[in-house]
Amino acid sequence: MSVRSSSSAAPGRTGARRVADRPAVLGRTVAAAGAGLVLALLVLVVVRLPWAGDLGMHAATVQRLRHRPLDPGNPLVDADTPSPYYSPWMLLLGVVARLSGLSVFVVLRLAAAAGLALLVTGVWRYVRTLSAHRAAPALALLSLLLLWGTTPFLWSGFPGLHSLALTVSYPSTFTLGLAFHLWAWLTGALRREAGWPEWLGLGVLWGVILLCHQFSGVVATVGAAATVLAARGARRVVRSRLGAGVLVGAVVLWVWPYYDFFALLGAAEDGLDAVHRVLYGHPVARFGLVLLGVAALVPRGRRDRRNPLVLFFVLGVVVVGAGWLSGHYSWGRALPAVLIPAQLAAALEAVGAGRRWLRAGWAVLLAGGLLVGGWAQAGTLGYVVPRGALPAAVEDRYRPPWTGYHWITPWVRYGDVVMAEGRPARQIPAYGAYTVAPGYPDFFLADEERRGAATRAYFGERTAPSVRRGIEREYGVRWVVDGSGVLGDAGLREVARGPEGQVLYAVP
Repeated sequence: MSVRSSSSAAPGRTGARRVADRPAVLGRTVAAAGAGLVLALLVLVVVRLPWAGDLGMHAATVQRLRHRPLDPGNPLVDADTPSPYYSPWMLLLGVVARLSGLSVFVVLRLAAAAGLALLVTGVWRYVRTLSAHRAAPALALLSLLLLWGTTPFLWSGFPGLHSLALTVSYPSTFTLGLAFHLWAWLTGALRREAGWPEWLGLGVLWGVILLCHQFSGVVATVGAAATVLAARGARRVVRSRLGAGVLVGAVVLWVWPYYDFFALLGAAEDGLDAVHRVLYGHPVARFGLVLLGVAALVPRGRRDRRNPLVLFFVLGVVVVGAGWLSGHYSWGRALPAVLIPAQLAAALEAVGAGRRWLRAGWAVLLAGGLLVGGWAQAGTLGYVVPRGALPAAVEDRYRPPWTGYHWITPWVRYGDVVMAEGRPARQIPAYGAYTVAPGYPDFFLADEERRGAATRAYFGERTAPSVRRGIEREYGVRWVVDGSGVLGDAGLREVARGPEGQVLYAVP
């Protein structure tokens, strides 16, 4: 009788557990499906590779390393100067382009695929150190991509969906992916008291991260510091190995031959602060949904004051706040050190809060935040769907990419100097030509201001022809791209016409 009672009760308990598990299984399925759809969208964007922002700079960097990997010179102008863009990652891409014969833009698509894969796997590994819940990595990825604000924000190193769609091929994406792997690896090393080789490897990885993208390297360093501070009872031997790893990373920075990393410490005073001041504007519109994550950090902090995400957030606030108070606005590039831990906390509370009803509440709030954030960044669909097929409400959120300068390549050869200003100066070097003035601030270019003044004078309406001829001779200008119509009677020979009324002139 007791045997029959026992056997008959087991299926009931099993069935009850299955019923109880159904919401969790459904949640995991929805999270995985949502993350999969967003990643599929990004993969299609990689195939399209829309052009905006700094893509021309990175293409030009690969061009120089492809042609002269040991002595590439300045990536934008015909000058022999170092550049912080010559990182280990870009050197690898340049070698790939040189050995394979692939075009620079194909190589950048490969870089985008590698960077996206590294970011996704890095998030998965790091979140696994914070939660064993099977839905946590997918929810964390969705939070990183969608939980931002009601106004899309575009800047490299900020992994919002819209931003990532236009910067996925940039070194910042690759570097941020490495940062997540660094945090995961460092967490494991602290927990198992790893040996010397592992700690030295961590030091090398930290140095490479800082070389590949300095601003994302700061975020990686803040996250690593939080991970170390959150570790409990690290023995003296672990602290000594940690110190050795830091020393090895510093050596990697010191011996890198393509630019002086430590010289960049003065770059903020050389114009970068003015460029980055906008990062501190409109925080609610750009990052308002992250407040949900800030709220999620509160119970995590109450449960454990040394929670790594809480420490990560606090250290990020200190760095970004210090930049705002001191006027060093380039420190605002460390904002992901504030946003990432909050976004991850929002995802983790939805699966890890103590009581079931509390988890359900967080899940509802997170779902609402993700839907609002996804709608705010719905314009990303325009990069993979014909614009005419988009609903009007989505089309209004779409930001058209830039058109390229393939139309000048039948005449302009690698190494030719082109006089251009504005957006053309930011794009033309991607095809192998140089410009007179760099399209981006260049800390290592001593005559940057003089080159800029020469370019402005050349396109001035009242500039005498003799002055223009002198500028052409001084900088070896062979071609001019003009879209203003100022140079129509400047003694130049029209060669071709491009989009938006632009004209390619040959210098006599």
